[in-house]
Amino acid sequence: MTTAIHVPDADRFQPKAAGNAVSPGALLSVIEWLSGDECHALDEAGLVSGLGRRLQAFGLPVDRLTLHLMTLHPELIGRTIAWAPGEPVEIHDREHGARVAISNTPLRKVMETREPLVVGIGESAHGRWQHIDVFADRGLMQLVIAPLCNADGPVSAAVFATRRPGGFTAAEQQLIERILPALRNTSELRILRQVELSLLDTYIGPLTASRILAGRIRRDEIESMQAALLLCDLRGFTELSNRLPGSTVLGLLNAYFDRIVPAITREGGELLKFMGDAVLAFFPGYDAAHSCGAALASARAILDEIDHFHYEGIGVKAGIALHYGDVSYGNIGSGRRLDFTLIGRDVNLVSRIQTACSELGEPLLMSAPFCEEAGAGDAVSAGVHRLKGFAEPVELFTIAR
Repeated sequence: MTTAIHVPDADRFQPKAAGNAVSPGALLSVIEWLSGDECHALDEAGLVSGLGRRLQAFGLPVDRLTLHLMTLHPELIGRTIAWAPGEPVEIHDREHGARVAISNTPLRKVMETREPLVVGIGESAHGRWQHIDVFADRGLMQLVIAPLCNADGPVSAAVFATRRPGGFTAAEQQLIERILPALRNTSELRILRQVELSLLDTYIGPLTASRILAGRIRRDEIESMQAALLLCDLRGFTELSNRLPGSTVLGLLNAYFDRIVPAITREGGELLKFMGDAVLAFFPGYDAAHSCGAALASARAILDEIDHFHYEGIGVKAGIALHYGDVSYGNIGSGRRLDFTLIGRDVNLVSRIQTACSELGEPLLMSAPFCEEAGAGDAVSAGVHRLKGFAEPVELFTIAR
């Protein structure tokens, strides 16, 4: 196989029988390993390094082995896992903009056409590859690029690269071809696992995702817990949405949530729901002081962000309610359409406290139980108030800013 391929049909991965073939037993051992329990238990780095070492042990001159696993994620297009002999495994999470870096490359061509390619260091009808970070400056002479086609979804790829001037022999390419079905299957399992985790985490949060993966999805499976509750609401959103174009409102909301959500998750909070322009989050109360302290730190960070927030010249205000109490956490709904949520008296109370934020013009209000657990030294009383639905008046606190 020459190192520079100019004719498209010659680029196709079509190995023929030749000398130096690996024994059938050795080939079978690699396929069985890829399909077996030992490989199944490994993470992506273990898979790539284990396969690379086994191929080298059989005399295959693999100097770089990479998996390019495409996924479904709101921020990432996929992950590249790269192995080389004697080096740590590299893992690169690729953002959606990474498509530009591999456009007009053989790697992209394989993913689009689902057809394998063999390319050398010369010019190719499918573009160059030497600038791709996991291949650059390694003296590689030839790449065998194979598609990993899943049952559905985006196509991934595996790349076997060598420094040997003559590239891989036809027999070595045949060995690579024989192991591809097993490699595709084990890669697809990892892709599906990653998609499952990322989608659950994206739409319902890590704590709820762990409950679902543990099988706790029935409607009557309710957990009682203590938690710090945070409800943040955008002030004047109805007026803004009535007078601004829909695209501007959507951009404003997304920019606003980009300030709110990280402030919550950094402190270990679980984002339960987006409710229009409001966010409901909870901090599980394994330790009340810690949970309330984390929720208060999140609230302070949110207020600091909002003070400096502008979107296309539009500034906003927010009201934040904080409370600590007992909640019931689990599924509600009907039949096959369920929703994880929090219910209970204390959830109702934090909602009423948030309403009081608007009525009193306060950016932040806390209940007495929350204030006591959080140890907020700068808390000041905002007075005793009657809240709708609650018979007894409730003392609320704010912080001096």
